[in-house]
Amino acid sequence: MVLTIALFLLSAAAIYVACEYFVNGIEWLGKRLAFGATAVGSVLAAFGTALPESAVTFVAVVFGKTPEQKDLGVGAAMGGPLVLATLAYAVVGVALLANRRHLHRATTRVRADHKRLRQDQAAFMAVFVVKVGLGLVAFAWKPWLGVLFLAAYAVYVWREIRTADTSEEEEELEPLKLRPRDAAPSLGWSLLQSLLALTVIAIASHVFVAQLEAIGQALQWPAHLVALLLSPVATELPETMNALIWVRQGKERLALANISGAMMIQATVPSALGLFFTPWRFDAALLASGLATMAAIVFLWCLFRREEVDARWLPVASLGYVAFAAFLLAQHLR
Repeated sequence: MVLTIALFLLSAAAIYVACEYFVNGIEWLGKRLAFGATAVGSVLAAFGTALPESAVTFVAVVFGKTPEQKDLGVGAAMGGPLVLATLAYAVVGVALLANRRHLHRATTRVRADHKRLRQDQAAFMAVFVVKVGLGLVAFAWKPWLGVLFLAAYAVYVWREIRTADTSEEEEELEPLKLRPRDAAPSLGWSLLQSLLALTVIAIASHVFVAQLEAIGQALQWPAHLVALLLSPVATELPETMNALIWVRQGKERLALANISGAMMIQATVPSALGLFFTPWRFDAALLASGLATMAAIVFLWCLFRREEVDARWLPVASLGYVAFAAFLLAQHLR
């Protein structure tokens, strides 16, 4: 157990350090590709950090030999959006409050494009409602609808790149960590640092998930509780770490764009894989996960309708995860 806890803490630390390098590299990569800062967060960073959890779904639904193994992939496809819509936004709010003095902020107002965030929540909800609805019905040509989810993500990426912008504070980039004396690092160096950091993130995330599952087993938690409650928290850790780093730098627009982009990936790509390779039928736990996610999105959409959003409201989104955890535990104790 001591070794498990040590690996758990070391892998978490490795993820954070690797995310420092990834965030730094991906910002320079976006600049070299002439991407707006918001597209760096919602497309480049989100796509990179979403690869590990998408791989979990892919391996489970494609290579799983039993219905239980395939169900783990479906659970990952549902658990990711729940964690992002609840805990990730809560972390941004807490981080903004904790760093207020460091950032020399006179108020707790979130500096973000509220209209863009509101549109992101609406787009996610439109896709997610269909995703959950398909889990409640069965018909012969349902697997073909996976193509529509991939198309929806392609449209989202196109819109993000076309409408991306950069604020004044986002123009200032720290030197590339692999080339600290180079005032204008090349595309190749920026890409190399991003890929190396992403590799470390993927390996450390795999170790982190394994240790979290071992801790759950040591506590005698059933496998489905670990899969639905703990594993998604672990697989979404890179996005959460990115958000912490960007908030610390006063770039909460990038942090929120990263979360929105990761949510859209989780709503589409793993869903398409699930539709292609599984019956995509929901039990009570998966449906509860979907409902908790939608409740959090409605809350966030209402929040971003305002011209000003207080960071103290963002942690309220975590109540969706708390409610889902309470539901699962109540089911387990029956």
